[in-house]
Amino acid sequence: MKTTREKTLRRAQRVRSKLRKIADGKPRLSVARSHKNISAQIIDDENGVTVASASTLEKDLRGKLKSTSDTAAAQKIGELIAERAKKAGVEDVVFDRGGYMFHGRVKALADAAREGGLKF
Repeated sequence: MKTTREKTLRRAQRVRSKLRKIADGKPRLSVARSHKNISAQIIDDENGVTVASASTLEKDLRGKLKSTSDTAAAQKIGELIAERAKKAGVEDVVFDRGGYMFHGRVKALADAAREGGLKF
């Protein structure tokens, strides 16, 4: 029997393999969440480089957020990653939910990134 961690990793790999087929050279907006924090990275898989990143672990954000584990924090991270992606010259991305269901904090981050100008 597989552990919960193994099942999560398998789901994430399944999602990522499907994204590779449709990515067509676009960078990947990857989301990672825990019970306390959420983070996002824009990754250029062709060059193996992280283009932009944002996380609730950043010191300048910790003081501004009431909580680092709610949808408001996820929205702030979505706005921040969109802003940093624009500075790096990235507009089109592929959304990698990383095996998480598309609701709650993951959906809030994605919606905020779309409002910030990212296209996916």
